[in-house]
Amino acid sequence: MSRLRIGVLSCANIAKRSVIPAILSIPEYELVAIASRTEEKANEYGQLFNCEAIVGYQELIDRADINCIYMPLPTGLHEEWVIKCLDAGKHILIEKSLAMNFESAKKMVQKAKDKGLLIMENFMFLYHGQHQFVKRLIKEGKIGELRCFRSSFGFPPLPNDNFRYDKELGGGSLLDAAAYTLRASQLFLGNDISVEAASLNYINQEVDIYGGAYLKGTNGSFSELAFGFDNFYQCNYEIWGSKGKITAHRAFTPGADFKPIITLEQQGEVFNYEVDAENHFINILNEFKRCINENDRENKYIEILNQARLIQELRNKATT
Repeated sequence: MSRLRIGVLSCANIAKRSVIPAILSIPEYELVAIASRTEEKANEYGQLFNCEAIVGYQELIDRADINCIYMPLPTGLHEEWVIKCLDAGKHILIEKSLAMNFESAKKMVQKAKDKGLLIMENFMFLYHGQHQFVKRLIKEGKIGELRCFRSSFGFPPLPNDNFRYDKELGGGSLLDAAAYTLRASQLFLGNDISVEAASLNYINQEVDIYGGAYLKGTNGSFSELAFGFDNFYQCNYEIWGSKGKITAHRAFTPGADFKPIITLEQQGEVFNYEVDAENHFINILNEFKRCINENDRENKYIEILNQARLIQELRNKATT
């Protein structure tokens, strides 16, 4: 199996803090270069991670010695640079949310299909073992039939200059915090769900800062979501069944050394399970590598399109 020679397109904080260290820890990856729009930032990251510093995104894309790209750009910039990366023959791991709208997501996925390349959203939380532990509890019948999925992800206000408050860059809680809760809903309820009702609350009629949604499945199960940038911190989900309830208390952001607690409640009994600590950034990079090496593309296309559809439905329901 050949090594994946990866370039990082943008010097974002998440790249510096979490993703690049994870890349460097996996022997099958070789970090070739990091690109920034400014020489100062490119040199800072290049020196920090002992790789080549490149000024300009296109210069990175044009490198023949790079076969995949990690792209932590804001959502509003994705379509332009995703299309350019795919045209250059690069696989892409991209920060969520992929697209500003469903049509844009379809355009990018179709280009990936035409080029035979992988595009995958960096929903790293999906690859933490705590969720497989929850699935095992459900499969073992610990809560009976699944009735309701509830999830909350929100945090206090961000600094005023954060790009998440910039409409043109894809700012707002829907494309950020809400995306996690929507993706988690699909993990447990499946892809065949739809948004029945939603609410988005805006600042200056520009950027949504908090909201909620109600989704319904075809078998009677449903999902209740809450999210925001102007909230008391929450990062959890609960799954309510006919015979019990499961709660994941740190569902989306467990640190690499953090051991999540999963709570199972049954009639008159409460069980707390400590799950092993894992680095879910390493786990998703291993999944990205697997999909490339095994030519497993279609499942990721389906995941992307279903996620983008639900985001679009939520936005549409909130404005009616």
